[in-house]
Amino acid sequence: MYTFVKLGGSVITDKAGQEAADLPLIGRLAAELADARSASPTLRLIIGHGSGSFGHLYAARYGVHRGISPGGDYHGFALTAAAALRLNRIVVDALIAAGLPALSLQPSASLRSRSGQILAWETSPIAEALARGLLPVIHGDVSFDETQGSAIVSTEALLAHLALATDLRPARIILVGEDAVYTADPRVEPNAQRVPLITSANLPAVLHGAGGSHAVDVTGGMRSKLELMWRLVQAIPTLEVYLVGPAPGTLRAALLGHALDSGTIIRRE
Repeated sequence: MYTFVKLGGSVITDKAGQEAADLPLIGRLAAELADARSASPTLRLIIGHGSGSFGHLYAARYGVHRGISPGGDYHGFALTAAAALRLNRIVVDALIAAGLPALSLQPSASLRSRSGQILAWETSPIAEALARGLLPVIHGDVSFDETQGSAIVSTEALLAHLALATDLRPARIILVGEDAVYTADPRVEPNAQRVPLITSANLPAVLHGAGGSHAVDVTGGMRSKLELMWRLVQAIPTLEVYLVGPAPGTLRAALLGHALDSGTIIRRE
């Protein structure tokens, strides 16, 4: 069984800026990944990350996520892909500097979609990399789309595809982004309460209180992420999904299965 980790674009960049990577934070998260793998050598990881103020900026500007007709101008498509790769290089270099054998695997090189949903993706290089002890690193990316010409496929959608359509079945998915899921937007409602556990019993109420993103995001906000993760938990009954923030030590603790006093866990009960 594998552990999938997504480093959120809103965490590793300033999404209100332009190509504004948080280099110290990326370095610290990379160090926590390396420390957890050292403490638990059997930990098998697949890393994904969002595009934050890199890819999302260009995707929104050129409407790549809404679709570009076959005869349209695909310059924005290329700019979006290039920006995503620039952030990917930063993340991969930080992982390598931390001592991890990180290998960048660009999804758009073989990704195809239909109406924004994954139609085909050649994932065998990810399995090959894992078999050789490497750490595959993927990212949200552009896709040629069968019905709308172009699309953006989120990191969560890519990880979901790996979980459901390949043999790389995860036991745990860790999404590093918001500190937790709350009963309402804590930026607006000061009395919002953290939701430590999401199951079928409280899912409808949680979804009702979940809002969108607070900066440019062409892949949807918190509600869409929760809905996708819940579908995964339903399909893989043993799966646990952790939504945690980037506070020091939190990612390491989640990776090693330690008890957390923050964040939100989604599981089937």
